[in-house]
Formats: sequence, structure tokens, C-alpha cells
Amino acid sequence: MNAAAALRRTGPVRGERLGEWRGLANRRRFAVLLAASLFVLASLFALSSGPSGLGIARLLEILLASLGFGEAASQREWGVLVHLRGPRWVLGALVGAALALGGAGLQALLRNPLVEPGLVGTSAGASFGAVAWIVLGAGSLGASSGALQSSALLAASFVAALAATGVVLSLAGRAMGSARLLLVGVALSAILGAGTGLCLFTADDAALRDATFWTLGSLSRATWGTLAVGAPCLLLASVALLRAAQTLDCLQLGDREAGALGLDVARAKRRVVAWVALAVAASVSMGGAIGFVGLLVPHVARLLVGGSHRVLLPVCALLGAAGLVAADGMARIAAAPAELPIGVLTAAVGGPCFLALLLGLGGRRTV
Repeated sequence: MNAAAALRRTGPVRGERLGEWRGLANRRRFAVLLAASLFVLASLFALSSGPSGLGIARLLEILLASLGFGEAASQREWGVLVHLRGPRWVLGALVGAALALGGAGLQALLRNPLVEPGLVGTSAGASFGAVAWIVLGAGSLGASSGALQSSALLAASFVAALAATGVVLSLAGRAMGSARLLLVGVALSAILGAGTGLCLFTADDAALRDATFWTLGSLSRATWGTLAVGAPCLLLASVALLRAAQTLDCLQLGDREAGALGLDVARAKRRVVAWVALAVAASVSMGGAIGFVGLLVPHVARLLVGGSHRVLLPVCALLGAAGLVAADGMARIAAAPAELPIGVLTAAVGGPCFLALLLGLGGRRTV
């Protein structure tokens, strides 16, 4: 009798827990579909934005024509889509996904939702490496091919990003306390910013124009040739971070708990830092300094699907890609016929959005 009464008492509790689990699973499926839909809409917006007159209605006609309906694209329209807007769309999607995944990875690694590559010196290091190479080293290759120039720039940016991140983590100490980490990151970013400014001060006119591109951020120089160099790095880093979901879940529990689960904590941290550095270095070397994507997107994704990285990371990638692709389209039409730097636009939109998000949360913990 007592056992039956106990079963009756625990039955509703188990039912409630099962209902909560099913509700969370449905919410996660909805979030994935929502993120994918936003990416499709952002892609249509970006591919139809610009001064060429190829708008959304004509773009949809061309898409239907590929299925056997409607009027096919003219040679001019095909050239605009394939050679101008196509590379920018691919680069925006890859960079947005990589930055969002890098931000989510660092936040899990350091167990601090306010961390992003720009706050721990990674972005500043990548920018310094790119600008220093443009000003001081690019001339040493002479009239080398564009692929070789892009490869050297990517290498310089990656080495500087990895070195800056390593310095911040080592100075922050083993405990990696949030306050100490952020202070060290801000200090090193200031030092690297001074080095970047010194390089710009000593640059000639041609190098100054090229270096300004990296400091403001833009996708305007995207071509299929440059994508052939940088896209593999972005894809490699993004796939590696997606596969590290279980590792990030363990690290989020704490070093001792992760070690008790059989994880080599030191090795796992080094791998995550290396993949984040590669993602940021490739992003900066190809698109310049673009802020707030790695900070804001993981917050939004965490509100939608919770803290499980198995679902969080794919949603981050989709939302990051959608956000940067949409921002690139907006940059082309906001000040037409001129083009706004995409880094300025993401900072102008991301800053107030992140502040509103923090004020809206009001100190409540997210799942």
C-alpha cells in the first residue's frame, strides 16, 4: 500500500519532467527551423541588394527559371549574381558562422557569457598581423600571385591571433578568472591597437588604403580566387568547433568535473583556442575586423535552445551566417551609391541590441 502510494506520488513528477523534456525538444526543433529560415531570407535579401537593379522579384524569377518556369537570367544578370554577389554571399555566410561559433566556443571554455574573440585579444591580434603584413611584409613578395599574397596574409593573421590569445590565457593564470581574463584581454588589445596604429602611421598611401579595409571590415573584395584560399580555413575551423560540442559541454562544468569525466582538460582547451584563433584569423584576413557577431549571436541562440552545445552550435552558425549576410546587403543600400563598412554597421546595430538584451534579461539566468 505504501509502495503504491509512493508510485502514485512520483508518477505526476515523472510526467511533468517528460513533458518538460518534450517541450524543450520541440522548442529546439523550432529554433533550428527558424534559424534556417532566417538564413534563407537573409540570403535572398543580400543577393537582391545593390545598385544593379536586380531586385528580389527578378531574383525569384531567375530561381524559378532554373526549375523550368519563367524567364532565364541574362548574361549581365548572371554575371552580377555569380561574379559580384555570389562570392560576397559565400564569404558572409562563412565568416558569420565562424565568428559565432568562435564566440560560443570561448564562452564555454571560459564559462563566461560576456567573452568574445574581441575581448580576449584574438581579433586585435589578427588585425595587427594583417595590417603589419600589408604595411611591412607584402612588398617582399613583389608581383606574386593573388593566391600567394592571400595565403601569406592569412598566415600572418593566424600566427598573430594565436599568439595574442596564448598570451592572454597565460597571463590570466590557471584559474582563468573572468575579471582578470577580461582585464588582460583589454590591456593586450590596447597594446596591439597601438601597434596597428603605428603601422598605419608609417604606411604609404597604397598600403594605408589596403590596411584601412581591415580595420573597418568589408566583404567588397570577395572573389572566388580569395575564397579558394580562405574558405577552407573557415570551413575547417567551423567543422572542428561543431564537432567539439561534447567537449565544450564538459568544459562548461569546470576543469575538475571535466577531468573526472575522462577529458584531457589542458589538451582540450588548447584545441578549442587553436580552432577559435583559426576561425577569427581567417575571418579578419578576408573580411576585416567585424565585431559583436561572436558576442551577440551565442546569447540569442542560448535563449532559443538552451545551453547544450549539440544544438546551440548549429543554431549559432545559422544565425551568425544570416546576420552577417543580411548586414552585407544592408551595407550596400543604406548609403547608396556609397557602401558602408560592414564592421561599422554590425557595431552600430549589435551594440544597442546587446544592451537591450542584457536589460531585458535583468539578471535572470538563461538555460
